[in-house]
Amino acid sequence: MIRSLHIENYALIERMDLLLHSGFSTITGETGAGKSIILGALGLLRGQRADSKSVKNGAQRCVVEAVFDVGDYGMDDFFRDNDFDFDGHECIIRRELTAAGKSRAFINDTPASLAQLKELGEKLIDIHSQHQNLLLNKEDFQLSVLDILAGAKTDLEEYHSLFHAMKKAEQELNKAVENARRNQEDEDYLRFQVNQIEEAQLQENEDKELEEEQVLLEHAEDIKQALFQASTAINSEELSVLNQLKDCCDTLNGIADNFPTAKELSDRIDSCYIELKDIADELDSESERMEYDPERLDAITDRLDTIYSLLKKHHAADVSELMGIYSQFKASLDEIENSEEHIEEKRKIYQESRDKVLRKADVLTKLRNKASKTLETEIVSRLSVIGIPAARFRVEMEHDKEPGLSGQDKVTFLFSANKNVAMQKISSVASGGEISRVMLSLKAIIANAVKLPTIIFDEIDTGVSGTIADKMAHIMQEMGAANRQVISITHLPQIAATGTHHYKVWKDNEADTTTTHVTELTLEERIQEIANMLSGEKLTQAAINNAKSLLGAQSD
Repeated sequence: MIRSLHIENYALIERMDLLLHSGFSTITGETGAGKSIILGALGLLRGQRADSKSVKNGAQRCVVEAVFDVGDYGMDDFFRDNDFDFDGHECIIRRELTAAGKSRAFINDTPASLAQLKELGEKLIDIHSQHQNLLLNKEDFQLSVLDILAGAKTDLEEYHSLFHAMKKAEQELNKAVENARRNQEDEDYLRFQVNQIEEAQLQENEDKELEEEQVLLEHAEDIKQALFQASTAINSEELSVLNQLKDCCDTLNGIADNFPTAKELSDRIDSCYIELKDIADELDSESERMEYDPERLDAITDRLDTIYSLLKKHHAADVSELMGIYSQFKASLDEIENSEEHIEEKRKIYQESRDKVLRKADVLTKLRNKASKTLETEIVSRLSVIGIPAARFRVEMEHDKEPGLSGQDKVTFLFSANKNVAMQKISSVASGGEISRVMLSLKAIIANAVKLPTIIFDEIDTGVSGTIADKMAHIMQEMGAANRQVISITHLPQIAATGTHHYKVWKDNEADTTTTHVTELTLEERIQEIANMLSGEKLTQAAINNAKSLLGAQSD
């Protein structure tokens, strides 16, 4: 629960430091004083999107920070899973927003994402504003109420996992069926392409090898002539480089006895002689092998024409890429031939997945049926206490054949506030005051099923007054007594007087600025505030006495 709240430069609040308490507290103030500003600041701590317009005019940034006592609410897993420091008791959430629109969030002084802030904030604070009464008309809200009361969180998470797996299996089955249909239409085309490529009997890198051979054959005579000339230059009968080198060696060897260096030079020349002799032999061999073969050249040209035609047809750069395309065609044909087996395999996986979903959906249905009976009894009991003694309430559940994201159940809350009036959808028959009382009853029931540290009611008392308001206040008081913090923003003196602690929101209009303040009231200040709420613009002694009576009744 919230122990302290610090707000700085947010909207009309320049600086506010507020100590909050466990149990039931109330907040009052004139319309427009800024009660909604406090809710907006708390919304930032719950991960709501920030607006730079929220920064107080003239300030560079705003800060909202709250210290929470969460030792009794089993939140260790969240801090451990998200790697936040946690001493087992205290949690500090801070949100900063600059006038330029930049936002930062911290959990225990560690930077946090909005998703993390939202996950934690929703565990710490439940804010019920007037527009949430509209949720009562929505089927998903009604279903979520049942799931909370049924304690179905784990089963619902397992169901969601199974449902998504089933949907994935269904998509894969549909894809297999569609591929088979499309491939069947393309079978003749695919088979022709495969046969044409197979008939070509292509070899890896064949195009490159043939192109190289084609170049050689086209220039065979020039190449042969060049080889012959090179060989002649080295080893001709008239002027042989080899013979000259041989003579050099003999000459040097003749003076080796008198000039030892000659031997070393002779050996080096001999090495050159051997290398050139080897080159001359290879030149002769290549020259003899190189022959112009017009028939072979024609055959290569024809083969390359076939290859080039296939490459162009299939937009391939070379034979290697073409063979890859062939493999794709072949795989598609194989898939056609084995499509029935493939589809049957996918259908089996989908059916097994669907069976798991249906079994888990059945578990949810049973849990919800049981919870609906409890809800029906408790709602009627609570509504009787707060001024609807003839209330009837029923949870109508319909079973869908096809499973949905939350199971196979459609839930509708039926309601009647009067005898001899048939129950109808609650949105059709409940007045504003009745909706408020039903929502308060639901919140009280849910609060007993879920560990919510802080619940804030924003004018839950809309449409009620007098004795009913007093009874609604006592329900909120009971909720706050169960190791919980309940805060009600109210315009009704009966509810304001019920709080153990009372805060007032007021606005200070100065020459050039308007500032909102929040103050915890002393007993005397509470008497004054409640008397003003009772009497209106003109404060009367009767109102003061009535205020004392209301506060005295709460302290007895």
